[in-house]
Amino acid sequence: MRHFFGAFLLGMATLTVMPTEKVLAGTLTGQQPIVIGHRGASGYRPEHTLAAYELAIQMGADYIEPDLVATKDGVLVARHENALAILNADGTLNLTDTSTDVYERLQFADRKTTKVIDGRSITGWFTEDFTLAELKTLRAIERIPGIRPENTQYDRQFEIPTLQEVIDLAKAQSAALGRTIGIYPETKHPTYFDSIGLSMEEILVSVLNANGYVDETAPVYIQSFEVSNLKDLNQLTNVSLVQLINPSGRPYDFVVNGDSRLYRDLITPLGLAEIATYANGIGANKNLIIPRDSQGNLLSPTTLVDDAHAAGLIVHAWTFRDENVFLPTNLQGNPQEEYKRFYQTGIDGLFSDNPDTAFAVRSTLVPEPGTIFGLGFVPLLGWLFRRRK
Repeated sequence: MRHFFGAFLLGMATLTVMPTEKVLAGTLTGQQPIVIGHRGASGYRPEHTLAAYELAIQMGADYIEPDLVATKDGVLVARHENALAILNADGTLNLTDTSTDVYERLQFADRKTTKVIDGRSITGWFTEDFTLAELKTLRAIERIPGIRPENTQYDRQFEIPTLQEVIDLAKAQSAALGRTIGIYPETKHPTYFDSIGLSMEEILVSVLNANGYVDETAPVYIQSFEVSNLKDLNQLTNVSLVQLINPSGRPYDFVVNGDSRLYRDLITPLGLAEIATYANGIGANKNLIIPRDSQGNLLSPTTLVDDAHAAGLIVHAWTFRDENVFLPTNLQGNPQEEYKRFYQTGIDGLFSDNPDTAFAVRSTLVPEPGTIFGLGFVPLLGWLFRRRK
């Protein structure tokens, strides 16, 4: 009951925001949508570094997102992939999927290998072949230097952080700023890590429990593109869980288990109802919320946000980036308008490489009058007391 009234009062507080521009549609809980620093403020610093996370917080992010992979000695660290550096078929360095300087380290030349990760053959260096102490000798570099050359000035300055270090940062910044900073970890390739004896779920829950993150009141969301991984987590923890949804393909655990369903099957009313039995929300590719036409122009919204809300699920959209290469054709040079259109669908949050832009646009918007008593209130009751085990 205390949880309900806390959320209720928080929802009421959002109604006091002064309108300055367009109106927000109702979120599931009636609270304003959260801004999630996607791999930190990765539009401005090399991703998944403490510097990127801290900058995201300074720019107004409510949550910071560490993708999690495991080391040889079973420590969870923040990297977008377990591949630390990838080589192309011709032996040259892949300049869109390399996030560390491991390829320059002669002492680790013998760690280069070829593996099959989620059905894809990859040649490079992998976290599970390094101890944490060894990984700590490496330094992060900008993953997409062709798009973000200005970020390369920070290459080789920052370590690979552990999950615990990310949590420590979030807690320290919460105390310093007087507002709660949450964490939004993603378990990467859980079926693969299970197959090599480095099951991530137990390690992750152990770290969360040790830090007092034990239930849905904790400022934590765990996300995954796989389903069985989240169902396992649902038996291990009461923190909030989010099913990630791709616009194509199917979860890799479905591939392994012979389940023919696609991601799109998971966002039918029947699929959403099933997700609601083990998770609190969905993390949807933004093209599933507002699609683009064949020329890349943004079209009208689908019903996904309303459908998910009807099932009692929150919706977080990914990923927003300011560069024109990522923007709709009809919104080139105007990332602010893209944010506005998505906020107006009623999404409950979004992932952004540029949290300053996401925060600034959100600050110009105001929830619809009476949201907490209208669209947001009835689903709120179900959301607060749902996800039965």
